[in-house]
Amino acid sequence: MRVRIVVADQSEADFYELEQRDMPPQLVQRLEDADAHLHDRDLKSDRPGRVFDHAPAPGARRGAVGHHATGGERNPRKVEAERFARRVADALEEEQRRDRYDRLIIMAPPAFLGLLREQMPAAVQATVAAEISKDLVHEPPAALSAYLPADTFTRHPIARD
Repeated sequence: MRVRIVVADQSEADFYELEQRDMPPQLVQRLEDADAHLHDRDLKSDRPGRVFDHAPAPGARRGAVGHHATGGERNPRKVEAERFARRVADALEEEQRRDRYDRLIIMAPPAFLGLLREQMPAAVQATVAAEISKDLVHEPPAALSAYLPADTFTRHPIARD
């Protein structure tokens, strides 16, 4: 049985292959999002819109009323994280189409794990054997085995941590 382990966060994703429990995972693919390290001002090209608190009184100057920037509903950093989650989901779908894994284990921080769930097609979600909601991107591959469920190679239902 071939198990694919995805260790990801908002800026990078490592894809590992594991064929036996007692062997260290082997890196097979890496995705990076250079834009994830940019400032918000670099991700968005212009300032937010401006609004006035109310119309000026008749005969009053227009500048005499308060005005402020509108809060954008779409945070540029979140939009970039959603794009990267889509890239990771597309890569998983392509790997599945090529029959490169039987089960999938996802290790990601809770917020990014939620974004991945939203982006993954149903066929990929059906192969998920476990979800570990921890940020393990900077852990060495040998340390990942400690986070795998004991029954990774024996059962199929989804285990969520």
